[in-house]
Amino acid sequence: MNEIFYEIFSNLPRQGPGDENSTRKAAGLIIETPPQPDILDVGCGTGMQTLTLASNFDGKITAVDNHQPFLDELANKAKQNGFSNKVTCLNSDILNPSFVKGQYDLIWAEGSIYIIGFKKGLKAFLNMLNSSGYVAVTEVSWFRESPPKVLEDFWNSEYPDINTIENNLEIIHSLGYKIVDHFKLPDSAWLGDYYNPLETKLKRMRNIYEQDEKALELIEMVQHEIDIFHKYSSYYGYVFYIAQKIIE
Repeated sequence: MNEIFYEIFSNLPRQGPGDENSTRKAAGLIIETPPQPDILDVGCGTGMQTLTLASNFDGKITAVDNHQPFLDELANKAKQNGFSNKVTCLNSDILNPSFVKGQYDLIWAEGSIYIIGFKKGLKAFLNMLNSSGYVAVTEVSWFRESPPKVLEDFWNSEYPDINTIENNLEIIHSLGYKIVDHFKLPDSAWLGDYYNPLETKLKRMRNIYEQDEKALELIEMVQHEIDIFHKYSSYYGYVFYIAQKIIE
């Protein structure tokens, strides 16, 4: 079913919630990097945020994903936008042991840290940052207490590590970071470049795979996620967390 999964999320503007304004806002909060920072963009997908980073920073960006077609698309976009000299694509797991300890001035993770877990990911990133490097990550977070049972059951199944904003800030601080800022992504960041085009694609795929029960099951699982958001987005969403490693 991996083929169907990647087909669902291919040829979309983004593979997760986000928007250019939010990426630029987060980048604008990072003010103490060298003139040419060394940046690691983990779980980059097709790299819409990578291109925004390339337009905001003069350094080199290593864009990491484990799906080569996404990287090929990003490499083509980087070339078209004149960023080939800035962006290097790397097919790798997020926690590739070859990443050099203390190398990076900035580690960026939009919609990808959940793959390894918020706390585990931030702890690993801490070792890869230089003495005053930054992290900027988006993480799905609870906005309100006492969510409806159907919503709580959904997230307990999809991502049991979902936490409140306050608890996530405490995790960041406890690991050895100074919190720079945090902000919620607007609903439009879920809909404009992600859920709206994704839902249109699901409609097409239902027709293509109308005789494939397993494919339809996966399609409806993704549709259920979209439906949950439309109904309960006041209870949860993505939050951008920006922090700086405390100088040792």
